[in-house]
Parts: sequence; structure tokens; C-alpha cells
Amino acid sequence: MAKHILLTGDRPTGKLHIGHYLGSLKNRVAMQNSGNYESFVMIADMQALTDNANDPEKIHDSLLQVALDYLAVGLDPEKTTIFVQSQVPALSELTMYYLDLVNLGRLERNPTVKTEIKQKNFGDSVPAGFLIYPVSQAADITAFKADSVPVGDDQEPMLEQAREIVRTFNHTYHKDVLVEPQGVFPPKGQGRLPGIDGNAKMSKSLGNAIYLSDDADTMKKKVMQMYTDPGHIHVEDPGKVEGNTVFTYLDAFATDQAKVAELKAQYQQGGLGDVKLKRYLNDVLEAEFGPIRDRRAQYAKDPAAVLAMLKKGSAHAREVAEQTLQEVRDAIGLNYFTHY
Repeated sequence: MAKHILLTGDRPTGKLHIGHYLGSLKNRVAMQNSGNYESFVMIADMQALTDNANDPEKIHDSLLQVALDYLAVGLDPEKTTIFVQSQVPALSELTMYYLDLVNLGRLERNPTVKTEIKQKNFGDSVPAGFLIYPVSQAADITAFKADSVPVGDDQEPMLEQAREIVRTFNHTYHKDVLVEPQGVFPPKGQGRLPGIDGNAKMSKSLGNAIYLSDDADTMKKKVMQMYTDPGHIHVEDPGKVEGNTVFTYLDAFATDQAKVAELKAQYQQGGLGDVKLKRYLNDVLEAEFGPIRDRRAQYAKDPAAVLAMLKKGSAHAREVAEQTLQEVRDAIGLNYFTHY
């Protein structure tokens, strides 16, 4: 039975946090180890530059950090091709061809892009590269003929735009060269993790994240700062579970959910203090992320080896993407000199 082809990745704009782990990284490792997928994981540096063109140092500095996070959580370069977007020239050429198949109005209507433009406060100064990044993503996906793309629920509009490009290309040039991708979404209850401040989104820019690279003391400090129930002032006071960030994290990471249920009941009745609850959560997180932190520290001792891994993965990705590019050129009729 043929394997599915998986393509996913991250923008290198900082270290990855435990929200990334819950929402995507953990699932990627499980899919990699299932034996059912040929996996490609991309560090999307060109996409990161679409809104960081004036700060390329952030991208340069983050590249190694993201690679370390990948290796630490269990992505295995012997099983997964880990590569850098800018090192695969075919992706840029494919993007150019696909842009001719998409009109400006369709790009501006993409709900994910509209939301992100608003969040980033671009106003009337939206970088053209940012506006067209769904087309770039379509190039990334189709270059590897990926049929499986692990994403969050909010990324479905991006995948739909990629599918539209595939259909338009295949219809326009009368060849089924490109493959329609389908989303692979997080299991129910493993979507977006809130920030430690109770904000609906854990985010590097909001400063409310626990990073995979955080040492034990830093993680404990952040847990002890975590938002709970502002009305739960005294230990004996009944507390609210819903909207309580500590319980949200326990639901996501605790292996003993029976104990979590007991803690919820006790908290709602009164008699369980926030400090005791947070200490338990810290123990849960330490059990999950302590080994990841230790592996990361080992890989960080040899950054040259990590960069060599990225170079090797990028070389393989170039070969695969170039084959698709040649098929695209053939379909359009651009390989003028093939027979000369």
C-alpha cells in the first residue's frame, strides 16, 4: 500500500512553545512513527520574511532554534525530511506560475489572511508577499504532492485555496499533475492552548508562552504565574473550573485524568488552593517536557551537526520538488529545449 505524503512546517520567528507541541508537533511525531507517511517538514523562512523583511536577523537566529525543537520532540531525520524553504528554488518558481491562476479578489477574501492582516495592524501597508502567501503555501504542498497536511482548524481556508489552485491548474493545462491536499486536524480537545495569562492564544508576541527550551525553574515560575479563577481568593472558597487555565493544561497533559476529575470537584467545592494545584501541574509538565528539554540540550551542543542535517534534508527536498516543477513546466509547455 502506497504511503501518504505529509507536508507541514513552521515559521522561524522564535523558539517553539508547548502550544505548538500540543497542536501539531506531537501529532507529527506520531504520524512519522506510524509508518504510513512519507514526511516532509519545512522551516518556512521565506514565509516568515513576508512580515519580517526588516528584521532578517530574527529569522537567521530562529532557524537553528526551531530545528533543535524538532529534534527534541522526536522528529527523526532518518524518517522525516526536515528542510529549509529558501533552499528549494522550485518553490518560488511554482509560486509564480500559480499566481497567474489566482485573482486579487480571491486572495483578499481568504478569511485566514484577513484575520492575520488585522492582527498585525498592517493597515493599508500590507506587504504583497504576505497577501500572496496562501499561493506560496500551495506551492510548498504541491511540490511534494502532499495529500496530508497537519494544520489547525483556522488553516482550512488556506488548504481550500490550495485545492482550488490544483483544480484550476489541472483543468487549464489538461493534465492531472498536481494532487489535492487534505487537512489533518488535531484530535478533539488538542487544539489551541491558551496562554498562561488566560489569553485565548499562546503566542510568542504576547509573551505568554512556555517554551520547549525553558529550563525547569523558568517553567515553574511561569506555572506559578498562571491565570486561574480571580474570584478564588481563599483556599476554602469555591472555585471555577471553566476558563481556569491550570485545568485546561491538566486536561491536555495529565495522564491521570481520574485525579484531575477529583481535583476539579475539590476545587469547585472549596478546599483546594491555587498554589497546590499549580504545583501539581508543574509536576505534570515536568514529566512531559523534562525529557524533551534534556534531548534539546544534547543536540544544542553540536549546532554544526544540526545545520548539516538541514542541509542534507534541503538537498533531498530540492530533488523531489524539481521533479514536480519539471512536470508543471511540461504541462504548461515551458520546456522549450527538451529535444534540442
